[in-house]
Amino acid sequence: MSRMYIDCREMPSESGCDLAMSGSEEHLLAAAVVHAMTAHGHEDSPELREGIRAAMKPEVPSALA
Repeated sequence: MSRMYIDCREMPSESGCDLAMSGSEEHLLAAAVVHAMTAHGHEDSPELREGIRAAMKPEVPSALA
């Protein structure tokens, strides 16, 4: 199973969020949607999920170190 990561610093944000997450695509999508809703006030929608999936990148060793 390959791991993916997403980094809020690469997304437009008024809050300057610096959270980075990684995991399987399925788990990462679920966690990122919850984060987008609770920390950034987004509503869960197909467009939000599509944008999150598009922002995911394959995790490489030491990418988050």
